[in-house]
Amino acid sequence: MDIKVTTLEGKASGKVTLDDKVFGLEPREDIIHRMVRYQLAKRQAGTHDVKNRAEIKGSMKKFVAQKGSGGARHSTRKANIFRGGGRAFGPTPRSHAIGLQKKVRTLALKFALSAKVKSGELIILDKAVLKDPKTADLRKSFESLGLKNALIIDGSELDKNFALAAKNVPMIDVLPAQGINVYDIIRRHNLVLTKAALEALEVRFS
Repeated sequence: MDIKVTTLEGKASGKVTLDDKVFGLEPREDIIHRMVRYQLAKRQAGTHDVKNRAEIKGSMKKFVAQKGSGGARHSTRKANIFRGGGRAFGPTPRSHAIGLQKKVRTLALKFALSAKVKSGELIILDKAVLKDPKTADLRKSFESLGLKNALIIDGSELDKNFALAAKNVPMIDVLPAQGINVYDIIRRHNLVLTKAALEALEVRFS
């Protein structure tokens, strides 16, 4: 399929042909959902921790006689039923990551790209380059393109001035081609791909 290319100033700059095997699929929400769960689970730190009774500092002495006290049979004060004792079945450091096949991850990215095309939320940009890192100038460019909430994907390397200027614009994310992912595509309203990003995606999916 053909799609128009625009410049940062909002002027037409020809057309490009998108690969139907990547941008022309019928999106499946279940695959995209699985990929988002995979990403969010993988990014969890998993560093939460509590002390169990073996990690509590204190005496190991049995503080009450086994018989004759008229009460329960206790061992040390480090048991979880006492104040200051260890926590029973508390969280320990672990990985929250879940497994997902590489084929499914690749398919989810294609579905996410196709979803943006289908909803008319994909914009192809000639190039994302600025002479000076001025946020005010970039805001005007975004206004001319109608961008308020967008993910911008460039080639393997970002233009330094463009990245610095976009950093101060809320609801705008800028990533290199190798950083494109399903979660960031879905969480932003518009997806903006430069010609360099399209070339990188062609190489990635070839």
